[in-house]
Amino acid sequence: MPSGGEDKARTFYVDQLGMIEVAKPPALAARGGCWFELGPVKLHLGVDEDFRPARKAHPGLLVDDFDGLCAALRTAGHAVADDHLLPGVRRAHLSDPFGNRIELIEA
Repeated sequence: MPSGGEDKARTFYVDQLGMIEVAKPPALAARGGCWFELGPVKLHLGVDEDFRPARKAHPGLLVDDFDGLCAALRTAGHAVADDHLLPGVRRAHLSDPFGNRIELIEA
């Protein structure tokens, strides 16, 4: 993520995806960024001064309420693109506030 994007990250990952922010260890906190968790998922966003969004490599998140989350994200103004390339697998893609690709997969 770019420098200074922590509040945008919190809004997206906590308020919209339902993750919990966890404190970074003091030795790493001075670098900026945010760490989020939900169940076994741990997502660490570090600050990169030469930031470029990850548009290909991405986390795939299993989602219990796939339809509900996709609808809520669309209501919040996110472009959620349904993906039908894998038979029998419901999934969608969107970007976080920094342009990083996120995949949602129905659990």
